[in-house]
Amino acid sequence: MKNKEFIRALRGAESLVLYRNIIKDPICRTWLNFIESVTYSEPADEILNMYCELFFCLAQQTKPTEDSITGDLWQDHLLKLLLYDDNAFSRAASLNSLKKLGPALLDAAGGDLARLHTMYQLDGAAAHALVLQKLGAGNIPCGGLPIWKEQTNPVADSAKAGNHPGGRILSLLAKSDDWHSRLEDLAYYYQVAGVGLYGRYRAFRWQGATGRLEGIAAPDPIGFADLVGYQDQRQQVVANTEKFLAGFTANNLLLYGDRGTGKSSTVKALLNQYGEQGLRLVEVSKSNLGDFPQIITLLRQQPQRFIIFVDDLSFEESEIDYKELKAVLEGGLASRPANVLIYATSNRRHLIKERFSDRDLEDELHGNDTIQEKLSLADRFGVTVFFTTPDRDLYLKIVKEMAQHIGLALADGELERKALLWASWHNGLSGRTARQFIDNLSGEMHMQEET
Repeated sequence: MKNKEFIRALRGAESLVLYRNIIKDPICRTWLNFIESVTYSEPADEILNMYCELFFCLAQQTKPTEDSITGDLWQDHLLKLLLYDDNAFSRAASLNSLKKLGPALLDAAGGDLARLHTMYQLDGAAAHALVLQKLGAGNIPCGGLPIWKEQTNPVADSAKAGNHPGGRILSLLAKSDDWHSRLEDLAYYYQVAGVGLYGRYRAFRWQGATGRLEGIAAPDPIGFADLVGYQDQRQQVVANTEKFLAGFTANNLLLYGDRGTGKSSTVKALLNQYGEQGLRLVEVSKSNLGDFPQIITLLRQQPQRFIIFVDDLSFEESEIDYKELKAVLEGGLASRPANVLIYATSNRRHLIKERFSDRDLEDELHGNDTIQEKLSLADRFGVTVFFTTPDRDLYLKIVKEMAQHIGLALADGELERKALLWASWHNGLSGRTARQFIDNLSGEMHMQEET
């Protein structure tokens, strides 16, 4: 790659119209500084310093376990900036078909894609070669100059690209010689995956202190294949969720029952099952229920389908936060949008603690209203799914399937004996107890193998 290609890349970056957020990215700014040092023929030591700074920034933001899409750190970073950028085009494309967008917006987006492609083509190998040429033989540092391009090209392995939420469009762009022609593919990605924070993450946590959503980079990977028993209960949850994703009317769900029976795991497994279909999970703590109107205002503007997940929900008699939840479930002035449902888990069927004294109505003129007020919260969930404590046979079945799933070799009789002994010493019969037992037993057996 010659110096004129660096000039084209620099001009392309400077003339971005819709995707200007990209050049505000710290690594992209470092890249621009490096390009300018080469383009304007800065002294050799300055070019070397800018190259090393760029290498450092790219290496710092790369996770050791993260798959490379292209084999080149700069190209990978630029592709992800493109996918997650929140701008007028990406927002419009996420909400409308390409045919409904104005020609001026499409022209601007297509032009930006062409400009970004010139930036993308400046890979590590080309930068390394030109820097060596600029430095001259006498200025090459001791130990040589590192190169950020890997020796292999992982994009040829479609499985690696497939591990990324935007794997298909990433692969198309990486292999394409004309990004302008991929405008429709990119628009479709925005429509399916969303933009900005909603395209980057599938799971979120509401931060009440700052009033914003925080993306969860590594949500619980549990899937339905990892869950044993309670098939009827899980089918109710799945059926309701599939109606929701298909755009049909669905209900808010209350999953209640004994502790350790897999209520929370069932909700988390939905994300791993249906995340590719646009499902998103938003975890909201009980203490932040008063922020529901603010949360819903944010979510109603997005094309994805959101489940607001409230785990371990229950209220003491003195707590009144439940009234905020009641208003959202049914009866609030601002309607709940069609792309939002609420799934809550609880160990208590009636979510607000009741006392026998509540039934002594002598001191209250309309005492029955007190009872009805406390019962009405649970009633506002359209569907209630009950998870009961497993009996001995179901507990042992869960243990055996978990052991088989991780390849734990132990005679059935011995496995059953140890599992029942563990349950009697610890938390009783439950799916959680079974998981804890298997984790402990697996650790012990691996320790024995090491010794």
